[in-house]
Amino acid sequence: MNQRDMTTSTQSQASSTTVRLTTAQALVRYLAAQRTPSGEPLFGGVFAIFGHGNVAGIGEALYQHREELPTFRAHNEQAMAHSAIAYAKANFRRRMMAVTTSIGPGATNLVTAAALAHVNRLPVLLLPGDIFVSRAPDPVLQQVEDLHDGGLSANDALKPVSRYFDRIVHPAQLLSALPRAIRVLTDAALCGPVTLALPQDVQAMAYDYPASFFEPRVVSFHAPAPVAHEIEQAAAALREAREPLIVSGGGVLYGEASDALRTFAERHGIPVAETQAGKSALPWDHPLNVGGIGVTGSSSANELANAADCVLAVGTRLQDFTTGSNTLFTQARLICVNANAFDALKQNSIAVESDSRLALEALSDALGDWRAAPQWTTRAHHLADDWRTAVADVTNTPPHDGLLPREADVIGAVQRSDPQSAANDIVVCAAGTLPADLQKLWKSGTPGGYHVEYGYSCMGYEIAGGLGAKLAKPEREVIVIVGDGSYLMMNSELATSVMLGAKLIVVLLDNRGYGCINRLQQSCGGAPFNNLIDDCRQGPQGAPAIDFAMHARSLGATAEHVANIVELEAAMQRARASDRSYLISIDTDPARPTEEGGWWWEVAVPEVSERAAVQRAHAGYERALAARSKSTSQ
Repeated sequence: MNQRDMTTSTQSQASSTTVRLTTAQALVRYLAAQRTPSGEPLFGGVFAIFGHGNVAGIGEALYQHREELPTFRAHNEQAMAHSAIAYAKANFRRRMMAVTTSIGPGATNLVTAAALAHVNRLPVLLLPGDIFVSRAPDPVLQQVEDLHDGGLSANDALKPVSRYFDRIVHPAQLLSALPRAIRVLTDAALCGPVTLALPQDVQAMAYDYPASFFEPRVVSFHAPAPVAHEIEQAAAALREAREPLIVSGGGVLYGEASDALRTFAERHGIPVAETQAGKSALPWDHPLNVGGIGVTGSSSANELANAADCVLAVGTRLQDFTTGSNTLFTQARLICVNANAFDALKQNSIAVESDSRLALEALSDALGDWRAAPQWTTRAHHLADDWRTAVADVTNTPPHDGLLPREADVIGAVQRSDPQSAANDIVVCAAGTLPADLQKLWKSGTPGGYHVEYGYSCMGYEIAGGLGAKLAKPEREVIVIVGDGSYLMMNSELATSVMLGAKLIVVLLDNRGYGCINRLQQSCGGAPFNNLIDDCRQGPQGAPAIDFAMHARSLGATAEHVANIVELEAAMQRARASDRSYLISIDTDPARPTEEGGWWWEVAVPEVSERAAVQRAHAGYERALAARSKSTSQ
């Protein structure tokens, strides 16, 4: 063989083992090749708002792969990231989405959504454009220049709220960055937002990638198995207990451990209380489901939590709404099961670093035939029955003449509108009073039927989150319940839902302002100020009378305003029969929350004030702090 033949042979061999692609093309092709164990694409699609820094590079690559990796256009970068996060939440983190933005305001609009995903331990892949690595045209349009570090860009704002961050400054970097990103996104302990910042010149650079890098591959979801000595330590603590309580968190749903939780509770006679993220792991009417726990919880769960001698917290971060600002079960021995050691090591607990399902199965085997004291289980059954009776009373008692309906009235009407379908509905909400009443009152029949973002309590998540949930579960009715404040903050993805044919039912409660914070303000002694529209500074023309139904129709949805609860039930039936997104608005009372249930929540009250109401509130705050200090020292 002569030199020319040898050269031709070498080139042919290289071409058969490598493929020349731009960085953007390689990234998109790699994402499209990832599969779940069931054979579905790992990524359900990419939300994109194209602009300076991503339209020419990743935009062109997405067009090439638009069939196997669909691209969805949105109207707001934060909202589309919320939709992607909700998609992952509705899929129990087994499938996810990516989002791509321009280099400036598009990228920084992702920060709030990234924080939400970080707090809630939910996967989303963020692909913001970035400034030129070459710096030849420096500074470029939308560039944020740092006076002390020439390597910083707006995307560095995403570092504190990303579980993994990388800036791709050379095409070959994808060979290590992408597998790392996928591992973080699919690891129960690491799970959260991943940011790959994409400088626009690097997006367009070509490189000879190994062809094998793009072969379809099944992604194994990783979660740690329990360690024997941690299980035995937890089992020993439970064997000593007579009155234990399980606190079910989001990790039960994400670990697909609902059946394991039910089996464990029934075998050992232990009642189950639910966090916001964990609600729906057990059906609402299961005899051992004592309802939501904590500040927004049920009286039954909180009574048991305040009396339990051992609390088994499974898959929860134990944030202050769950623990009543660390006052609710200070008398109990605490066992924390969590895939993330950081989350398991709370309040001097016995930590079991493990997947929820595997831990519950191993712990049940270790306990054998041990059961909680019979009278404790019986007490839990009675309290759960009493709470379900209270829920029925609260949600089925119409408001007195002359009173506007409150949240509980609306929740009852929504679920009565079609009792057979209601068990399979997905309710979506975030922030304000509604999550409190929903945790108390919503009847979840199947896992995932309760989709409330309350880790970050982010106003504006609702409609965008509803869109993501509907894309994940198109066969289920997705009902977004939202206040007027959150709706005005972010509503544009209602138009996206119409465009995509992803039907939502939006029930909008108009209490003319931020009713939840208005009540909190007054409970801390403050005067009504800057929350309800009537208490805000206004110009000579006053506040506008907002026609929310008309606004929703302008976005392409079907919409109507109803005058009362009877009309709401009828409108809900029309909405269920509709083939497009449907908004129903109703005026509600900003001053009447659901009094049943609940627990103390620490909100600092000013130590010095001229207002007598603030002084009284501060004295009450000091008494509560003293009571907590006494309980934690015992």
